[in-house]
Amino acid sequence: MTSQVSKTVLRLEAEDVQTLKDGINLKKHPEDGKCYIIYKGKDKMRACRNQCKHQGGLFIEDIEDSRTVRCTKHYWKLNVATMEYVNPPDSFTQDELEVVLSDTDGSLELLELNPPDPWTAEPREAQELHAGEITLTYITHACMELKAGNKRMMFDPWLTGPAFARGWWLLHEPPSDAMDRLSQADLIYISHMHSDHLSYPTLQRLSMKRPDIPIYVGDTSRPVFWYLEKSGVNLTNVNVVPFGVWQNVDELLRFMILMDGVHPELDTCLIVEYKGHMILNTVDCTRPNNGRLPHGVDVMMSDFAGGASGFPMTFHGGKYTESWKADFIKNERKKLLKYKTQLVKSLQPKIYCPFAGYFTEAHPSDRYIKETNIKNSAADLNQSIRKRCPNILTWTPVPGSVLDLALALHDPSSRSAITEPPNGTKIYKDSWDFDLYLEELKASVSAEIFKCKSWIQYYYNWAGFKGYNLVIRVIETEDDFKPLKGGYDYLVDFLDLSFPDERPERDHAFEEIKNRVNVMRHVILNGQLWDDLYIGYNNRMSRDPDTELPLLQLFLIFSFIFLFQFFSTLVLFCFRLYYFILKF
Repeated sequence: MTSQVSKTVLRLEAEDVQTLKDGINLKKHPEDGKCYIIYKGKDKMRACRNQCKHQGGLFIEDIEDSRTVRCTKHYWKLNVATMEYVNPPDSFTQDELEVVLSDTDGSLELLELNPPDPWTAEPREAQELHAGEITLTYITHACMELKAGNKRMMFDPWLTGPAFARGWWLLHEPPSDAMDRLSQADLIYISHMHSDHLSYPTLQRLSMKRPDIPIYVGDTSRPVFWYLEKSGVNLTNVNVVPFGVWQNVDELLRFMILMDGVHPELDTCLIVEYKGHMILNTVDCTRPNNGRLPHGVDVMMSDFAGGASGFPMTFHGGKYTESWKADFIKNERKKLLKYKTQLVKSLQPKIYCPFAGYFTEAHPSDRYIKETNIKNSAADLNQSIRKRCPNILTWTPVPGSVLDLALALHDPSSRSAITEPPNGTKIYKDSWDFDLYLEELKASVSAEIFKCKSWIQYYYNWAGFKGYNLVIRVIETEDDFKPLKGGYDYLVDFLDLSFPDERPERDHAFEEIKNRVNVMRHVILNGQLWDDLYIGYNNRMSRDPDTELPLLQLFLIFSFIFLFQFFSTLVLFCFRLYYFILKF
């Protein structure tokens, strides 16, 4: 069986993108002659192959409705704004292509996952399950233990320490035996490199107990374990597997890792099958498997909370008043609840469990974020699903609670299907060992390299991000984002990668970024991602002009940091060598 890949089926250059009209655009590939439909809406673009699902006829624009196309064979109609067939009604939905707009050169690509439904390969009939044969035990955040037969899998173990430098801390108290469970697992799945899923403090403790434990990750173009050697964590059995290929654990248990349609280079999700019974874990994927997922699985799990980025909490000035932020966050929460409810309704799993959202901004210096960044609750999402889909069993887990799949399938109303932890079990954390982890960050502040201002030019030139009409001002600050006495305050012009003393006179986008000095210098010194600054709420930003930009374009400011994935060991060596040369 070949692995699943994401391939470009059509590319439009910037000048062709600019000619796209609002509404329906019919495009043909100049070489193979295949036809595509691109719908340009107010908020987004959608695309699909120009091929009717009925008998493969070509579509033409419907003169009666600017959102629909009509098949030339049997006159079926497709609403391209929704990708639903409206005539005949309630029949099919069209398979979508992912639309990717480049912020660097303005081009557009249509991407397709191939094969689209790899889990249908080598199908297995569902067999009878016995009580206790498949159990799911919730640990904390995105960490779940799956017992299937005599094997145990653990998903995304974040059991200790912070994520995103110092911005995220565990909301739930893991069961007291969580680390023992982790070290005794038969295999571990880690979905992606973000530190609330790939937790090096957790893996450090695991490596001291069982360095050879099998760990599985998807073959993303940005490797999940890019930082492993630099971290000093001794894990010797990391397995990178292709997308869309069944991995056999034993004769009854297998799993498959799938890529995300929006971030195929980064995110993954998982299907586990035991005796023909499927468990789908979409984790943090924005559009898992490009929206094509198995229907009627036994258990579906996904994130739910929202509030997992720096926008808009880390922004200030301009329109970003407290009332604007509150309204934005409220609306985003509503949209996420609606989207997740609709997704679950469309996939019709027998059981749904929201997880991967139990984090908190616990450090006292992040009190503002904690009070502003209001998140959805799992209970609210499950209530919405029960209202729309009363036939689906919902599970709102707490640490240590166990779902017995056989009992749940036999009688969803049975209380014995879900075992709650004993009364008095600690559910929420009320203390965190801040100092243990913040001391490492503080140590970076006094590193030798930062005694010489020329590190700034060296760092950005080495990263090599340029050719973008953007100027940033970076200000090192204390924890309260007040400028650090004696800290660096500098400008970077990414058009030509220069370092002016004043903003240039030409028209340009401008971003002022105030970074906590301990996090900023730790990120630079160790060649880590700027996600620790932005997603970890460790900076404050304002921009001029204050215009609506896609969040992806905002991240372009930090995109050069991804180069560090492959050179993180080199950067520290180069810094030290460069400083040595300057000194002598």
